[in-house]
Amino acid sequence: MIIGGYQKLTLIDYPGKLATTVFTVGCNFRCPFCHNPELVNLSLPHGNIMEKEFFDFLRKRKGKLEAVCITGGEPTLQSDLEDFIKKIKRRGLLVKLDSNGMRPDIIKKLLDKKLLDYIAMDIKSSLKNYGKTVGTKVDKDRIKLSVELVRHSGIGYEFRTTVVPGLHTEEDFEEIGKWLQGAKKYYLQVYRDQIILNPRLKKKTNGKSLDLKKIKKNISKNFEIMEIRGD
Repeated sequence: MIIGGYQKLTLIDYPGKLATTVFTVGCNFRCPFCHNPELVNLSLPHGNIMEKEFFDFLRKRKGKLEAVCITGGEPTLQSDLEDFIKKIKRRGLLVKLDSNGMRPDIIKKLLDKKLLDYIAMDIKSSLKNYGKTVGTKVDKDRIKLSVELVRHSGIGYEFRTTVVPGLHTEEDFEEIGKWLQGAKKYYLQVYRDQIILNPRLKKKTNGKSLDLKKIKKNISKNFEIMEIRGD
């Protein structure tokens, strides 16, 4: 595993659990609003020495932590993700995976082997605007398949979208509401531009706004739970 770092304690990343979050390096998207730009490129000088350090940390925190959240970057790009998760599970910890959904084959394999306890999938935009939003060509069928795998996974799950004024529109969220109708949880996440992958995006978003409360009111009927994070 190529690990860029880990957060020793989080009370919010895994709902209701005391967890640690580990950040993998490398992503197949180039979302201009990404708030972890240092984790995007696999060519960055990160070694796997941190994996040993991470498991040493888990050993020291045995009996205190309940779960590990694996995020990125995009964790499903890691060739040894399955083995990494198995090591965590052997320590009696729950595992939450964050994913952009571009590797439904990996998600299915992990679900089939019952290696995941919770999954969070980022919904970057409406399907028609996906490529524009993520900064690269997208196989939308993969995204749609991942959504269905998550919805029928039988484990805890959520979908979430970082709302970027000037990039997203209210129409995008109307489309997302129809697409994900019936899902258990959907979260709107407030956009922060202090650190982003493409600083030029600030020119596009400057002075723009979207009313997240209005969006929630308009589409919350499609979900069991819908909330705004970071408000």
